[in-house]
Amino acid sequence: MATYIKRGKPAAQRADEDARVRKSVEAILADVEARGDGAVRELSVKFDQWQPERFRLSAAEIDRLLGQVPKQTIADIEFAQAQIRTFAEAQKGALRDLEVETLPGVVLGHKNIPVASVGCYVPGGRYPMVASAHMSVVTAKVAGVGRIAACTPPNQGGPHPATIAAMHLGGADEIYCLGGIQAVAAMGLGTAEIAPVDMLVGPGNAYVAEAKRQLFGRVGIDLLAGPTEILVIADDTADAEMVAVDLLGQAEHGPTSPATLITTSERLAAAIEAEVARQLAILPTADAAGPAWRDYGEVLLCADDEEMALEADRVAAEHVEVLTHNPDWFLARLTNYGALFLGPETNVSYGDKVIGTNHTLPTRRAARYTGGLWVGKFLKTVTYQRCTPAASVVVGDYCSRLCEVERFWGHKEQADLRLRRYAGRNIGLGAKG
Repeated sequence: MATYIKRGKPAAQRADEDARVRKSVEAILADVEARGDGAVRELSVKFDQWQPERFRLSAAEIDRLLGQVPKQTIADIEFAQAQIRTFAEAQKGALRDLEVETLPGVVLGHKNIPVASVGCYVPGGRYPMVASAHMSVVTAKVAGVGRIAACTPPNQGGPHPATIAAMHLGGADEIYCLGGIQAVAAMGLGTAEIAPVDMLVGPGNAYVAEAKRQLFGRVGIDLLAGPTEILVIADDTADAEMVAVDLLGQAEHGPTSPATLITTSERLAAAIEAEVARQLAILPTADAAGPAWRDYGEVLLCADDEEMALEADRVAAEHVEVLTHNPDWFLARLTNYGALFLGPETNVSYGDKVIGTNHTLPTRRAARYTGGLWVGKFLKTVTYQRCTPAASVVVGDYCSRLCEVERFWGHKEQADLRLRRYAGRNIGLGAKG
């Protein structure tokens, strides 16, 4: 039986924190809906000390900011976006419109239609999340979204040049320097300055995630992305240095980011705490990673690979790294994860920044029922049908009888009308007596 060597905060304590966030977000969304741009501007001043003449960046402002970005950084952004675009295009290529004749004269089909407008949120408070622009804007562009609005908060007193460059190079149609709940609310509800969108995507802090949750239904969302998570599955072939590096590399996102080790190695389980402490002493982001490991870090010792797989699927983490003698066994066996990183040669940072898979992924066990953001999230798969007169009679017979069973008389009359028109039947509410 699996044994916890280290456990994080209890679920009840986390629920209390969620309730506080939920209440705050409810009030802010109501304020934005009631007062529009006035509320957005006040919130921007309150939370970001940011009060520009307008939040949308002009073409001239974008050009000026791009001019501040080193050529190497531009080249690196273009490389990362090329990888994400290539994979998204390949994924889109796997999605086909469909038309099939299911019975003689009955044609059914589906089409994949892009969402008309999308709001992409690119976090940037603690860290300028340049890569999040690639993940949402580039992928939406590949899907064929007609209007892409992108928001990012000010960083160190103004728009972050590299983030703006990534938004622009990715294909955003509108770029706003606006952050937090106020940005999500403005895009989702609409204001005089920002036209509403049909869908909101992108990661963010707990408040951004909660704002998306509360707006869902009025607009579509990609998923509910909470604090980032990492789960490392390791056996005796893994070393404590690499495991600790990869755990802390995600824990640095913030003080509530869970980092979990599941291992069959007693040696590794015993060594990891000291190795984490050693690395925290030299890690510049230890102020975030340290509390995350202290409060949310977990170490679980298992008997064998099968038990590790069972525990990993129970945890259903956002990122799952496999550092074992046979990573492909876990690829075949695991079912609940946002993204899988197989072997020591890759890592979550590659997925977060550059390799081509999307980094907006399910958290808080949502991997049990959904994957992450991908080109298909921006496409609506909608169906259609057509019948010949003869086929309408065949289907109408069945439909009429089944509607009668359910006592849906108006539905039955829809079928009966076709039977009168195409088969000459004297049937239904419109039958001639």
